[in-house]
Amino acid sequence: MSALNRNILALREMSADEIQLILDQAQEMKEILSRPIKKVPTLRGKSVVTLFFENSTRTRMSFEMAAKTLSADVTGFAASTSSVAKGESLKDTILTLNAMKADAFVIRHSASGAAHFIARHTSARVINAGDGTHEHPTQGLLDMLTIRQHKGTLRGLTVAIVGDIAHSRVARSNVWGLTKMGAKVRLVGPRTLLPADVEQLPVEVHTDLRRGISGCDVVNVLRIQMERQDAGLFPSVREYAQTFGVNRSVLREAKPDVLVMHPGPMNRGIEITPDVADGEFSVVTEQVTNGVAVRMALLYLLLGGSNDASGH
Repeated sequence: MSALNRNILALREMSADEIQLILDQAQEMKEILSRPIKKVPTLRGKSVVTLFFENSTRTRMSFEMAAKTLSADVTGFAASTSSVAKGESLKDTILTLNAMKADAFVIRHSASGAAHFIARHTSARVINAGDGTHEHPTQGLLDMLTIRQHKGTLRGLTVAIVGDIAHSRVARSNVWGLTKMGAKVRLVGPRTLLPADVEQLPVEVHTDLRRGISGCDVVNVLRIQMERQDAGLFPSVREYAQTFGVNRSVLREAKPDVLVMHPGPMNRGIEITPDVADGEFSVVTEQVTNGVAVRMALLYLLLGGSNDASGH
């Protein structure tokens, strides 16, 4: 049995030992992804349902690839073609699916707290794949795995998270995960894109980009959520790009071996320039690969796969 709680809902609720366990397991799982035949029988007979009430490409596919690589059966749920479209409540939907005896639910929902709500109404394991502006714990874990692979440790590093912090569940999961593992976190962005409770978070806050990333080991650039900009949170996209866009000139303020990360999808030319997104410091594509490894590790640890996760 693993030392994890039965659900993965938020990194704020997890201990440093639990995070360490997942990262170590994910490192082992990544070896499977390098094989010519990427399939092991570890979770044969287990069923995973992906419940995505919001559109997603990389997260949903990453979970599905992770489950299939471990030989679990995967069923996808699309709200637009389900009874939800007829007015069925979230609780009734979960009770119905729970009665079908799935072993795990992976959920993405626009409402903060939706994953916790579902966990109270099912006997299956629940993994939060992003709920509102609350948390995106698997993204936080894959970001930490990527940093650890390059830097060898998380302890003592300084990580700047730049951009639309207020609307970012990725930022919150990174804040809680990184600080628990001994890293220092800076949040960098215009005051209007910082969360209202920022003073209560264990972070430094900067509204000047160059100062914010000065001496940093990692710069994690967030997507400007264009769908929310009708509220006039900054004067214009052009001004944002000039003031907070991460380009080569700005990046010289960070350490010479800085890592540049982005959870995707990217708005090239706005929050990050193409030469930085594709440059020598970028680990964006590694983040995607590590996402599959982290999700394999979580499914394995939660669903009690065989003792030999490698499939040998």
